[in-house]
Amino acid sequence: MELPVVVAIVAFILVVVLVTVYLSIRVVQQYEKMVVFRLGKTNDALVRDPGLRFLIPVIDRPVKVDIRETFIEVPSQTTITKDNAPISVDFLIYWKIVDPLRSVVNAFNFTGMLAGVAQTTLRAVIGDILLDEVLSKREQINEVLRVKLDEVTERWGGKVTTVEIREITPPRDVQDAMNRQLSAERTRRAVITESEGTRQAAINVAEGQKQSEILKAEGDRQAAILRAEGFSQALTRIFQAASGVDQKTMALQYLEALKALGASPSTKFVIPTEFTRLVEPFAGFVERGMGTAGDASAKG
Repeated sequence: MELPVVVAIVAFILVVVLVTVYLSIRVVQQYEKMVVFRLGKTNDALVRDPGLRFLIPVIDRPVKVDIRETFIEVPSQTTITKDNAPISVDFLIYWKIVDPLRSVVNAFNFTGMLAGVAQTTLRAVIGDILLDEVLSKREQINEVLRVKLDEVTERWGGKVTTVEIREITPPRDVQDAMNRQLSAERTRRAVITESEGTRQAAINVAEGQKQSEILKAEGDRQAAILRAEGFSQALTRIFQAASGVDQKTMALQYLEALKALGASPSTKFVIPTEFTRLVEPFAGFVERGMGTAGDASAKG
């Protein structure tokens, strides 16, 4: 056999070997799963994990599936709320493949199918909610969308992990009304804050006056107590002094008082009844003195 023919045969065999090796060996990355179709059929046993995997050339056909979490952006969609207000909503959907076999067998274009379902689901969800609730309950809407989309994508081997509404754009007139409402709310809060400050200031002033009045009253009370104690002590001393004065001394004091009254130009005098009782003994003493004087004259 001639040398060129031998070289050609060896080259052909080498090419066949290389092609066979290429067709029978696959490297599956850590973030991938490989679904193998054997003669057009597959099952769970033909799903390969990451690593170096061998196939039967010509008989096996591999399909790699990325199982990493990813996202799609749903463009702005115009929807109608329950109270017939048109709004524009755009959001993000985060998803991943959890069943590689289903994602290959049951879904032709998972991303496109998910985007289409998301648009119709958004319209259905927003159509059951009032405009005010759409603007104020974004987190609840995100969760409702996630649950509904996850129910649909389960049969495609996928799982929706998160739905995030990025922007909700209401109509122009609604935006103007919201701005006016926001301005009115800020004004209301400013008025309330100012009134609270005024009220607190008035309370502080009243409290200060109250404390001042209490302190003043306490001072007056202490002064009254001191005056009462002084007056009591004075009365006690007067009583002690008066207890040493006999009836005659008191009568003389009253006579001195009568002498002063007699010197007064007044024609009317008020004499207490106690004075008459005190003078009675003195009158008897005067009568006895006058009687003694009369007897002496008669004897002479």
